Amino acid sequence: MEKLTFYALSAPEKLDRIGAYLSERLSRDVARHRYGYVCIAMEALDQLLMACHCQSINLFVESFLKMVRKLLEADKPNLQILGTNSFVKFANIEEDTPSYHRSYDFFVSRFSEMCHSNYEDPDIRTKIRMAGIKGLQGVVRKTVNDELQANIWDPQHMDKIVPSLLFNLQSGEGTERESPAELTERCFRELLGRSAYGNIKNAVTPVLMHLDNHSLWEGKTFAVRCFKIIMYSIQSQHSHLVIQQLLGHLDANSKSSATVRAGIVEVLLEAAAIAASGSVGPTVLEVFNTLLRHLRLSVDYELTGSYDRINIGTKIIKEHEERQLQEAVIRTIGIFHDYRSEVMLFIMGKVPIPGMHPTLPSTGSGPEGNRMIQVMLLKSLRQVTCGFQTTNMLTALPNSFLDPLLSFALLEDAEIRLLVLEILVSLIDRHDNLPKFSTIRLVIISDISVLKLKVDKCSRQDNLFMKKHAQHLYRHIYLCSKEQSSVQPHFEKLYSLLALISMELANEEVVVDLIRVALALQDLALSSEEMLPVYNRCAIHALSSAYLNLISQLTTVPAFCQHVHEVIEMRQKESPYLLPEDVFIENPKIPKTLEKLEGELLFQQAKITEVLGGSGYNTERLATPYVPQFTDEDRLSKRKSIGETISLQVELNGVKLCVYSQVDSVGVEEQEKERRRQVVEKFQKAPFEEIAAHCGARATMLQSKLNQIFEITIRPPPSPSGTITSGYGQTQSRSVPVYEMKFPDLCVY
Repeated sequence: MEKLTFYALSAPEKLDRIGAYLSERLSRDVARHRYGYVCIAMEALDQLLMACHCQSINLFVESFLKMVRKLLEADKPNLQILGTNSFVKFANIEEDTPSYHRSYDFFVSRFSEMCHSNYEDPDIRTKIRMAGIKGLQGVVRKTVNDELQANIWDPQHMDKIVPSLLFNLQSGEGTERESPAELTERCFRELLGRSAYGNIKNAVTPVLMHLDNHSLWEGKTFAVRCFKIIMYSIQSQHSHLVIQQLLGHLDANSKSSATVRAGIVEVLLEAAAIAASGSVGPTVLEVFNTLLRHLRLSVDYELTGSYDRINIGTKIIKEHEERQLQEAVIRTIGIFHDYRSEVMLFIMGKVPIPGMHPTLPSTGSGPEGNRMIQVMLLKSLRQVTCGFQTTNMLTALPNSFLDPLLSFALLEDAEIRLLVLEILVSLIDRHDNLPKFSTIRLVIISDISVLKLKVDKCSRQDNLFMKKHAQHLYRHIYLCSKEQSSVQPHFEKLYSLLALISMELANEEVVVDLIRVALALQDLALSSEEMLPVYNRCAIHALSSAYLNLISQLTTVPAFCQHVHEVIEMRQKESPYLLPEDVFIENPKIPKTLEKLEGELLFQQAKITEVLGGSGYNTERLATPYVPQFTDEDRLSKRKSIGETISLQVELNGVKLCVYSQVDSVGVEEQEKERRRQVVEKFQKAPFEEIAAHCGARATMLQSKLNQIFEITIRPPPSPSGTITSGYGQTQSRSVPVYEMKFPDLCVY
């Protein structure tokens, strides 16, 4: 061997004849089953290949590959393994000169076939499969960086290589130290790691097809594992390409079973979680559009009971499977933490709100479908806002987000109202105080210092936020409390919301207003006009007492704390059903009827005003009972008549009609209230023709004024040819062609 190697290195032009001779000998020995000579010839070829790196090696390689092909075609597993090992050695050699005519198609096909070996002996079967995997790895290494070779990334090759790898990745059998699954994963990662931007699609498409063909989406585990390998192996800037392919595959399976769609969404969830920290860019919008579209489809399928409205009954819809898909979509939406603010606004823009936002495209599930979409999108919002901590509430809760969100608090649907409260609480809780309320909601704590609450000084931005939105928040807290469908979780979240506002966003003015709201809730529970059930009235009393207990200790005014403590003690003795301990439990201990409450059982506004006034609080504002403002949002809830919820200010002589938003201010004059009442009554009871005549007259007057303004502001451009006079004595500009105009000599050259 040493002499042969020396001769080949001394006379490289003889390499092709050496290769041809050895190839002929090996072919003859294979045919005669003289396997010992076969091994000797193959070893000689290997050593010559490793030693000789001259320009003439190309011709020798042809002989070498011809012999490897001969071994791989043999029936004997040992010969197949021998040929594979030689090919792998060759694949690791970096050739000095490229080859223009070499083809590896046979090797791709043969190695892929070996990956699927079903040989009877399990040990030999494992060896053959591992040889196939190593062979594919060698083909990839040899061709991936050689531009003159046939492109290994072409679908005709990828459609063989990738399924062969996935087949072995899935079956983890083998008794040796290294199993096919472990080797396959390394090979798969290497393949993906070498893929450039334009090759990602060809590498991922066979993965999707393999999972489809073998029904592997339903199990989720293997599909998730595959895409985790893909996402961690490719270059991070290419992540969005994989996400786009998954979205397209989800669209292609829009009429597949819910388990398949849920599997794809679960994989998308895992892939998006990895990609979210890398380069995702505009794909985020595409992700949400696709997910929301499939959420709507799932709702329609669940409610109509069919994937196909034309051929009803072609497939049976399983509601619990559709629900699992919907939950998977919601979890996936919550993944993009880095884009949280944008995602919140995007989702809110898709929530169907009567009179404001259109609904998502529907295939016919109607109002119930819209309601389910509202619930699911709000659940998605809750998922996104979980753990969201912002330094500036003004930017975190802009009008475009907060206004539609609060409008949901007016809907009759109890589930939707609870979701809104959960979202608000999650957004306002910037110091993780919420978990510390788990005990206070059941028991009124005499010393809240044990809770170790974090209370920061209200920043300038927080003051601006509360100045802008405080009245809306108070109003929704009040209106949610008076809803008859509210149950224990609603009141607990209302308490959390009041408490968090007190700790996160409260200045002196906010504290005063919150105390007024708590006292207004007490009055609401006492009112017989609202016709609230006994449980709701007790719950409102319990809510008010729990909150006043908290705020009195936060203000650290001893006399205020003393008054609250005295009332709570009296209730514990005589009316425990007015406290959280007896109301917010599984079986509330409440009476069948609630007798009129008075005296020491109630928190006294006059007493609280007196004790807080002594500590410098605004006594005039404290002494004024809180009255919630009503706005146009009440109309959107479609629950009350327009006369009850919107005060209309109409200027009778000018026929001016506009929405009047009653500001919660001190001392509104009685005659103003009476005038507004008469106006509202007029617009409720007057004949339609009379109202139309008023509006028509106003419109005519407006148009007349507009015409005058247009006449003054819009004039024709001046003409160098001067003006002309019309028959009515008005001057008008005359349009003269350029070629007829007379220009001064200085303008002509």
